[in-house]
Amino acid sequence: MKQARTAPRLRFATRVLLVQLAVVAAVVLATAGTFAALSCQWAGEQAEARALAVARTVASSDDVRRETALLAAGPASALTPETLAGGVLQSDAETTRERTGALFVVITDDAGLRLAHPTPALLGQKVSTDPSVALAGGEVTSQEKGTLGRSARAKVPVYAPGSGGAAADVVGEVSVGFSSDDISAAVLANIVPLVLTAALSLALGVLASVLLGSRLRRLTLGLEPEEIAGLAQDQEAVLRGVDEGVIGVSANGTITVFNEGARRLLAPASTLQYGGLALADSGLPPFLADAAAAGGGEYGPAEHVLGDRVVIVSARAVRLDGNGGQGLGRVIMVRDRTEVQALTRQLDAVNALGTALRAQRHEFANRLHTVAGLLQIDRAEEAREYVSSLVANGPLQYPAADLAMLRDPYLEAFIGAKSIEAHERGVELRIGAETLIRGRITDPQDVTAVLGNLLDNAISAAVSGSSPSRWVEVELLDEEHADGGTLHIVVADSGDGLPRPVTTGPGGADGAAGSGAAEMRELVFTDGFSTAAHPPPTASAAAAAPPERRPDPAASLPGRSGSASGHGVGLALVRHLARRRGGDVWFADAGSPQSHGAVVCARLPGVVSPAAPAEERP
Repeated sequence: MKQARTAPRLRFATRVLLVQLAVVAAVVLATAGTFAALSCQWAGEQAEARALAVARTVASSDDVRRETALLAAGPASALTPETLAGGVLQSDAETTRERTGALFVVITDDAGLRLAHPTPALLGQKVSTDPSVALAGGEVTSQEKGTLGRSARAKVPVYAPGSGGAAADVVGEVSVGFSSDDISAAVLANIVPLVLTAALSLALGVLASVLLGSRLRRLTLGLEPEEIAGLAQDQEAVLRGVDEGVIGVSANGTITVFNEGARRLLAPASTLQYGGLALADSGLPPFLADAAAAGGGEYGPAEHVLGDRVVIVSARAVRLDGNGGQGLGRVIMVRDRTEVQALTRQLDAVNALGTALRAQRHEFANRLHTVAGLLQIDRAEEAREYVSSLVANGPLQYPAADLAMLRDPYLEAFIGAKSIEAHERGVELRIGAETLIRGRITDPQDVTAVLGNLLDNAISAAVSGSSPSRWVEVELLDEEHADGGTLHIVVADSGDGLPRPVTTGPGGADGAAGSGAAEMRELVFTDGFSTAAHPPPTASAAAAAPPERRPDPAASLPGRSGSASGHGVGLALVRHLARRRGGDVWFADAGSPQSHGAVVCARLPGVVSPAAPAEERP
């Protein structure tokens, strides 16, 4: 059995339009009908008043009073159509009717017999309507139907000549009527403007309803109330159910959506209601304005350091119907990547250690093959000497010299792995002469993240520097405390150092340059800073260097290569890691192309434990 198809439901805007049209039409029709009824009533009253005036005039005529009294006093048999048709009353009545345009002018005696009538055949007969009020001395107006049709009529008494006007002196009555057709014609004459006014009012009502419906459709984006309610429920559920920050920005830059995730990441201490505020005036981080002003394309994902967090920001335009629809604004997504970023740094260190272990495995395999070969050819003495030399020299020779000064297996393996990577890039990684490590690393994650980032930055700076001798030097020193040791790190390189601040003006530039250098040392730790916008340290050094050795300003500064790809937040992140432990990261020397590159220092409290006495080496 086929299921009955339901009729398509009208859209809400269409239903509102139809209701408005119905209300407007009802109001216009009720108003027009009321006006038409009042017009008819007024026209009828005017016709009755006119008939009363004409009847009074006829009844007050001396000739009419005298003739009516004479005929009323005579015998009724004398009142025949033949005798009355040529009488004075018939003549006066017809003259008055023609002059006033009345339907009839009728004169009767005191018995109600017609003495004058537009139809001569009806003379001498009793009138068709009741004349008792007028014959009793009263006046009456009404709208009744008689022998000549429906009319507005008036009846007044006719008094005997010379009488005082008492009811006893009434000798007849005069009845005057105006046709209802004339009343209708007068009403119709007034109805035409009324109909035109009603039609104009209805047209204006329709136009207003159409404009209001169109406005309603634009405001609701063509959605039905049920759909809007569903969207509101879905939005509330989604915005409250996600941990990421979601910010909706309208086309004019006003914040329309700001969920709790965005508040937690961007303004945890604020109680301000951001909905309805302009993004530019909200006090939120400036990179949100950049994301909202990214034009028609997408923004990000880009990494930004915000306080003690690293966040990933992305934005995309929202349109009503896909790519070609009306632009509604942009949606900005903010994700917390602090722990992920730290784990990424640690994973880089693990990868470096893995590379070193693979090299060790390869080296071990080669040496074992050598020992096995010597034993197979019965050269046991040479095999014994070869093994003794391996024990004396260690399992694997890293490119970095003096690794034994570190005295911590984790630091030895990690810096040894970094020395392999530096060697592959043509950089010598060496241990500083002041290195002194007596304890053991207790928090390798933070140490790896900080030390690995500083070494990577220094190696990149040495590669891009103008010095023909490429080197990186690292010094480490542990300081024992009752609550845990502190690890001090110093990393220097052969690069061109930090970009030099540009100073202008005659003389007195040294003080400004020093102040600018101090500001530059702090500026490099801010999120989004890039040396790509700065010139090389000196134009002469850059021009004199061969092409393969000319400095790359975007790479000469550690860790600043654009945040969109995950770089450009390294220094800000390691400073955050250090300060979270109560330490810090800073530039001790900005460096210069003529001497050495930048010198970076780090202090990490609570990452070293004292070594047991049995573990201490002589």
